Amino acid sequence: MFSSSDYGTASWELIIRVDHHYEEEQKEFTLRVSGDLHIGGVMLKLVEQINIPQDWSDFALWWEQKHCWLLKTHWTLDKYGVQADARLLFTPQHKMLCLRLPNMKTVRLRVSFSSVVFKAVGDICKTLNIRRSEELSLLKPSDDYFKKKKKKEKNNREPIIEDILNLDNSLTISGSSASPGLYSKTMTPIYDPVNGTPISSTITWFSDSPLREQSCNILAFSQPSRSPETLAEMFQPRSLLDKAKLNAGWLDSSRSLMEQGIQEDEKLLLRFKYYTFFDLNPKYDAVRINQLYEQARWSILLEEIDCTEEEMLIFAALQYHISKLSLSAETLDFTNESEVDEVEAALSNLEVTLEGGKTENILEDITDIPKLADYLRLFRAKKLTLKTFKQYWFVFKDTSIAYFKNMDLEQGEPVERLHLRGCEVVPDVNVSGRKFGIKLLIPVADGMNEVYLRCDNENQYARWMAACILASKGKTMADSSYWSEVNNILSFLKMKNRNTTSQTSSDPECMDMKPECFVSPRCAKKYKSKQLAARILEAHQNVAQMSLVEAKLRFIQAWQSLPEFGLTYYIVRFKGSKKDDLLGVSYNRLIRIDTATGDPITTWRFANMKQWNVNWEIRQVAIEFDQNVSIAFTCLSADCKIVHEYIGGYIFLSTRSKDQNETLDEELFHKLTGGQE
Repeated sequence: MFSSSDYGTASWELIIRVDHHYEEEQKEFTLRVSGDLHIGGVMLKLVEQINIPQDWSDFALWWEQKHCWLLKTHWTLDKYGVQADARLLFTPQHKMLCLRLPNMKTVRLRVSFSSVVFKAVGDICKTLNIRRSEELSLLKPSDDYFKKKKKKEKNNREPIIEDILNLDNSLTISGSSASPGLYSKTMTPIYDPVNGTPISSTITWFSDSPLREQSCNILAFSQPSRSPETLAEMFQPRSLLDKAKLNAGWLDSSRSLMEQGIQEDEKLLLRFKYYTFFDLNPKYDAVRINQLYEQARWSILLEEIDCTEEEMLIFAALQYHISKLSLSAETLDFTNESEVDEVEAALSNLEVTLEGGKTENILEDITDIPKLADYLRLFRAKKLTLKTFKQYWFVFKDTSIAYFKNMDLEQGEPVERLHLRGCEVVPDVNVSGRKFGIKLLIPVADGMNEVYLRCDNENQYARWMAACILASKGKTMADSSYWSEVNNILSFLKMKNRNTTSQTSSDPECMDMKPECFVSPRCAKKYKSKQLAARILEAHQNVAQMSLVEAKLRFIQAWQSLPEFGLTYYIVRFKGSKKDDLLGVSYNRLIRIDTATGDPITTWRFANMKQWNVNWEIRQVAIEFDQNVSIAFTCLSADCKIVHEYIGGYIFLSTRSKDQNETLDEELFHKLTGGQE
């Protein structure tokens, strides 16, 4: 037996503040505890002392000095290292968070502040009915993101009242069932009790969600375009360095929101972080496709990604078409199944998947690998020389191009052989000017060699461009994706083709359009409103017959075909270098880019990567590739963990396959992205 004096020395006082929503100020409670008391016992003692009858199951202890949750309730205070000077907060694990979605709509919902961000995003996506949550993450916007808007408010012009969609009760607390049928691919259609028509598979997702009550149209359909004035007020990156700053705010997927200093009701951005969109299916992905389209649309309008004026007009025409269809009553009728069926048929011709998983390998006949052979024109970039193209006979086989002075010399030694595995392939096209070029940036020991090829027509360009794209990924024309790539390129060229023979649209349509809403502010300044409307309507004739979902998929596909697509920029300092460079992280490669010119210096493919790790003491990322190539860099525009997570995240996503039944190996994700050996 212990005496009272012995008990006094073995126990001590622990002060815990309670974050209770019914009280304006947090109350402090003092408990007498001993080091061998487990966390669950501490919480039980605390609840008994608070003596307010309510459900305390979502509450947990947060240790302020150590910035961590005490979630292992069987651990003792001694094991956690909690002593009398510890400042503990008893607070709900789920708190309200404001998320701005890719379509610029803000939703307010309850999110776990104690789960790691990877899991929290999964729960958010279940609430919003977005499949493949691993492709998205949370971004804390930079100060510049809202800077122009604040300036507008300061001038007292047209105060901004943001319409927030409140989904307060939407997120189920961890452990309870959350829409079990959400991801099921065997959903059976149910019937609308009002008009007796079958409801599409898309609408059945919303049966257990507040989205059904508040109209899922807000997330699944494109919203009306913002005014040109609002567009001009939004932050637009003016340089690659500005773009690098935008990517500094990605949250660490392996830590919780609370651990990263996120406050209740703080505004974060929910964005597609990884540009590998796996298994897009209109039957189940209405919200996902729309949000992806919206992210692509805003990246074009705000010039976060560069495109030519010709491409800008195609994007404008598709936006105009989508906005028209979205506003029509027929489109907003969810009971219309026919469009889903039409698009499902169209999907067999339209793949919008970027190496998101293991492609089905069709056995290649090694004795009969397809080849291309034709006369093309070539120009090699050299300093202080005019851009003059010379005709050669080109033969494309495997993943390399050989060219000869003429066709008769094909069996001999070529003038040169270009090995395209790991090269950068950039379109150099102006359809109205009948220019069909391919720019190849081929890695060599001291940088990149620039080679330009010029084709005669659309068909020749599509075949050679598709072959170059596949070869850069280490694939040959025998790959099953070759012809779909050719067709995708041809369809994009067709949209670019200005149809001068057909009649232009009527003046009333021109007047209703507000063309400045569909192009970037810089592009809008080049034309008068009527001229711009006429050009958009001219381009619109090539897309006017598309259904709503097909138009969105075409927009996404056109976005994917841009040279800068999928590149996330960071300012880094390479080991041994005396100046800063840009690092472009893509779904299959890293690119070292000159900050002054924007030109790529070197490319490294993930396929050739042997290992990568982080030296946390000096915050340096080190990567080893095949053939004894190794690089190391420190990240200047963001924490090195963000860049490390990007690399590991893309490698994780490349392991996905359709036979996984959409379950994710979360442990593998954290192993690949955590930075610990």
